[in-house]
This record gives sequence, C-alpha cells and structure tokens, in this order.
Amino acid sequence: MRHVIALDVGGTGMKAALVGDDGALLHRARRATGRERGPDAVVAAILDFAAELRAYGVERYGAPALAAGLAVPGIVDEERGIASYAANLGWRDVPLRALLAERLGVPVALGHDVRTGGLAEGRIGAGRGADRFLFVPLGTGIAGAIGIDGRVEAGAHGFAGEIGHVVVRPSGTPCPCGQAGCLERYASASAVSAAWAAACGDPDADAADCARAVASGDPNAVRVWQEAVDALADGLVTALTLLDPRTLIIGGGLAEAGEVLFSPLRDAVRRRVTFQRLPAIVPAALGDTAGCLGAGLLAQDLLTTTSTTPEVSA
Repeated sequence: MRHVIALDVGGTGMKAALVGDDGALLHRARRATGRERGPDAVVAAILDFAAELRAYGVERYGAPALAAGLAVPGIVDEERGIASYAANLGWRDVPLRALLAERLGVPVALGHDVRTGGLAEGRIGAGRGADRFLFVPLGTGIAGAIGIDGRVEAGAHGFAGEIGHVVVRPSGTPCPCGQAGCLERYASASAVSAAWAAACGDPDADAADCARAVASGDPNAVRVWQEAVDALADGLVTALTLLDPRTLIIGGGLAEAGEVLFSPLRDAVRRRVTFQRLPAIVPAALGDTAGCLGAGLLAQDLLTTTSTTPEVSA
C-alpha cells in the first residue's frame, strides 16, 4: 500500500503516522522528544523514530514510505528545509530536511507546526472548500496559518501568521518577544489560566476551570473570560481587515470550551466589524491529529510535484 511518513514534533513529545493515499491514518505512534538530553538528542530521536516508522511500513505493507513530512515548532525556513530556531528544543539552524532525507532515502518536506496543522484544517478539516481561511490555535501561545487556495502562506521570511504578537493593548503586559500588550498575553490558554488562578486564589486553576466556572455563572470567571474574548476579538478583527478570510478556524486548548468561547467571540467580532465582511467563525475539526495529517499532506504534495514535473532534456 502506498503511504508516506508524517511526523509532528512538539516541545516534549512527537506524534507520528503512516498516511495512505486517501489520507487515512494507517498507523499512529508517539514518542518523547528527549529534550532533557539536549538538542542533538532530539534530532537523533526524530531520525530514529522515522526509521522505525519506515521499517514498520515495510513489514506491514510490503514497501517503504515514498516520502516524509515533518512539522516542527519555532522559526522554520521551509524553502531551505532548516529548523532555524526553537527555544523549547534548543535548536539553531538544524538542517532537518537533509538529515531526514539521508536517513530515509526519500524526499522530505519540512513545515512549521501551526502552518502544517492549518494546512490540514484548510484542506480536509473545518476549512474544507474555503478558498481563503485563517487558522488560529489558542494554546500556550497564539499563532496563525493563512490559507490561500489550498496552501498556507509562510511569508517572505517565515513569519506570516504570527497573530499572537499583534499588539491589542498598547503599553500593556510585557511579552517575551520584546513588545508590550501582545494578543497572546491576554487570550492564550496560558494567559487565561494565569488570570483565573489570580482571580480565584487557586494557583493550580487553569483555563478549563475558568470555562467551567463561566458556564456555571461565576461573575469573576465571566469577567476574566470576557476580557480574554475582547482581546481576541480585537486581534481577529485586525486580521480580518488585512486578510479578508472566508472562514476563521479557532483551535487549541481554549477552543475546547465550545460555545462558552464561540458564542461570546462571534458576538464580540460582530460588534467590531464595520465595512469588513464577517467570516464564518468555526471550531477546528481535527484536534491533535492536525499536525500529523498536515505533515502527511506536505509529503503527498512532494509526490504530486515530482509526478507532474516535466523532464528537462539535456
């Protein structure tokens, strides 16, 4: 059976799959990154994991994978196949595409984790059929993927979609990026967790606890939640003004609150738009499989490109 290898590398763990021609996840597996042993150990873990997946494909399906896709966090130079920087993993200028291609002996695509997840949501998830979409996962931080006609825009230098660093509260909370008042300091899952822990006096409380308290009508929780929703709406309207997407896909941990998030968010965005066209605002559909599925799509795109590229005569 024709298949590709898909790897989604996070700060502490890796998710992987063998993906068939029809997009089905034929086999799934997880491993720790081993980041406590240093950046070189993480690279070795990725290469070893990919080799295990190749061997499984040979044993189970009678042939090795035809290509591989790898999604990683941080700053990614997709054109050159280099993981330029990842604070959580200690990487600087790691030629991951070349290293993995050498280990597997097949073409490899390297992508940014959020853009790769956005690619999957746009093609086969919540944005299926939308020619323009914006995917915004609300997790530890906030990033974004700008979808255009079935692909995701990386930008001239690989920074496109960094909506978490749009300033929504000038002179507000300092951000590690060097600015103050960035969106992710107010509307990420980690920001809501911190605000709710301070408001309720429980240092272990998190965003999910806040959402449950909102659903039960706790006024302090409603205040904390609405402040986050208002900040998020301000950032999203800026993005809508610039990008004019047809569909706005919200994912990540905060989106798991369902209508506790989406109902006030749709209202807040609606109140802010003037001349802009209001997009459909929908929850992500693929959950934590988006990165693997997107990495699989990157790998399959390599095969499509190879098979449709005309030969160049000497």
